[in-house]
Amino acid sequence: MDYMAKAVQAVGAVMVALRKRHLPAAQAVGDSPSIPEAREQGIMTLKMPTARGWAAGEKPVAAPGLKVNAFATELQHPRWIEVLPNGDVLVAEALQQERKPRDLMDHAMVATMRRAKATGHSANRVTLWRDRDGDGVAEQREVFVENQNQPFGMALANGVFYLGNTDGIVAFPYTQGATRLEGPGQRLVEFKPGGHWTRSLLVSPDGTRLYAGVGSLSNIGDQGMEVEQGRAAIWELDLEQGRARIFASGLRNPVGLAWEPQTGALWTVVNERDGLGDETPPDYLTSVRDGAFYGWPYCYWGQTVDDRVPQDALLVSQAVRPDYALGGHTASLGLCWMPQGTLPGFGDGMVIGQHGSWNRSVLSGYKLIFVPFANGRPSGPPRDILTGFLSEDEKFSRGRPVGVAIGPDGRSLLMADDVGDVIWRVSAA
Repeated sequence: MDYMAKAVQAVGAVMVALRKRHLPAAQAVGDSPSIPEAREQGIMTLKMPTARGWAAGEKPVAAPGLKVNAFATELQHPRWIEVLPNGDVLVAEALQQERKPRDLMDHAMVATMRRAKATGHSANRVTLWRDRDGDGVAEQREVFVENQNQPFGMALANGVFYLGNTDGIVAFPYTQGATRLEGPGQRLVEFKPGGHWTRSLLVSPDGTRLYAGVGSLSNIGDQGMEVEQGRAAIWELDLEQGRARIFASGLRNPVGLAWEPQTGALWTVVNERDGLGDETPPDYLTSVRDGAFYGWPYCYWGQTVDDRVPQDALLVSQAVRPDYALGGHTASLGLCWMPQGTLPGFGDGMVIGQHGSWNRSVLSGYKLIFVPFANGRPSGPPRDILTGFLSEDEKFSRGRPVGVAIGPDGRSLLMADDVGDVIWRVSAA
C-alpha cells in the first residue's frame, strides 16, 4: 500500500474512533426498527478486516443442535450456489475486477478492498460438485462453464440453463446429468457492467419467467441518474415471449431473490446507501411488488429523504417502505427460503448470508442468519446459524458468507464463503 492510501486510512482510523461515540445502542433490526437520524460523514468510514482465511482445523461456529463441515474446498472466490434437480451443486466463482482509482479516497478504498480479498483476478467460471456417496462432502469437481464475465446468478427451467453475467443473461441448452455446458450460449438480455456487478437470478414457480437483480452503478446517483437507467432494479424476463421489463425499482442493490411459498410473493435482500452513519439506513429484507418503487436514491426506509440527492417529490411520495430491517451495512447478499424440517429447531423462514460491513465504526454482519416467518411475513427476531467468521478484535476475517441454498438432501444448508474459498454444509448435529 503506498503513502497516499496509508494517509487516508490514518485519517479514517481517527474518524472511526470519533464515530464510535455516536454508535446507537442497538442495531436497526425488525419490522419497526429504530433508525438513528442521518449524520452525513464527509469522509466516509473505511474499516475492513484483512482476509486471513481458515487455519487448519478451524471452521465456523454452528448454532446449538447443528454441525458444519466443508462440502467443497479450494475454490477461487465462490459467490453463488445453485442445486440442480439431480443433486449436482453448481458454484459461481467470480470477483470484482480491480480498477484504477478515481481520487485519493478511492485510492484507499481500492487498496483496502484488495487487502480484504474483495477485488482482484476473477476466475469467471462455474464449477460443478457431485457428492456421489451422499456423505455431505463432494468428491467430484468439473468445470461446468468458463470464460464468462463475472458470473453470479444461475437458474434452470425447461431444459435451459440461465447464467447471470455482469453484462447480461446467457442461456445454454442443458441435459440432466451433464457435467459441462457446450457452446457459447445465447445472450437474452444485456445489462450495463460496473458498480454493483452481481446479477442474481430466480425462475418463477411455473417456469415461465426469470427474475434478475441489478444493482446501482454508484452510492446515491453520484454520476447522475442517466447512467443509472435500468439499474437499482429487479428485472422480469418472459421466457416464452423473450420480452424483458423492470419489475420493481428504487432498490439500490437487490442481490438474493427467493419465493415465499404461502403467498407466492417474491422477496429480496437489499444493500442500502453509505455515508449516513453506522445504522442509517439499515439493509433490508422485503417482499417485492410489481411496479413498486422502493426509494433509491431519493429516500430510504419509506419516505425518509436523503438530502444529499437532488429530489423527485413525486417518486418520494410513491416510495414503498421495506418489510424487515437487517441492520446497517450488514451486506446481506445470500437468500433462500428454508422450510420447516430442514434443520432441527428451525421452522419456516428465510436464510440470509451476511457478507459483512466495510463502512462502520463497529463491524456488522459476517454471519449466516435465519428470519422466522408466519403467515407469509417475518415473525420474530433473527437467529444465528453460523458465526465465527470475524475475529473478536475485528482485525481479520476467516471467511465471509455469500450465497445460500438448500442442500441436495433437503436436510442441510449450503453456504458459499468467498474469503475461506469453501462451501460450508450445515446439518443436524
